[in-house]
Amino acid sequence: MNVIFQSTYYTLYQATNERCFYIDFGQKKIRMPFCQLLSLRHKVMSIDIADHFDSDLNTHGLEVLTLCNKEHLFILNTLEILDLKNLVEYGFLAIGLSAQKELQTY
Repeated sequence: MNVIFQSTYYTLYQATNERCFYIDFGQKKIRMPFCQLLSLRHKVMSIDIADHFDSDLNTHGLEVLTLCNKEHLFILNTLEILDLKNLVEYGFLAIGLSAQKELQTY
């Protein structure tokens, strides 16, 4: 497995022989095909982080995130959400850059 991006709490891997991705959440490593990784990106980027600083909208500063058709459930605090947003943003950037390199060699 190749490390695509590593943040403070998470690591994104690409398993080229399996044609899938893995995200290591520290306590659990989850296998995802690309379509589920896209779904994760959509969920994470649609989280409004400003709500975490308004006690009327998010009293505890926690976010519940379900992955892979509700097979996995995570309860993340504000710092973990910010770090996951960072992982998704830079992970997809790295995937895009690696795809560009492969296209240029042909």
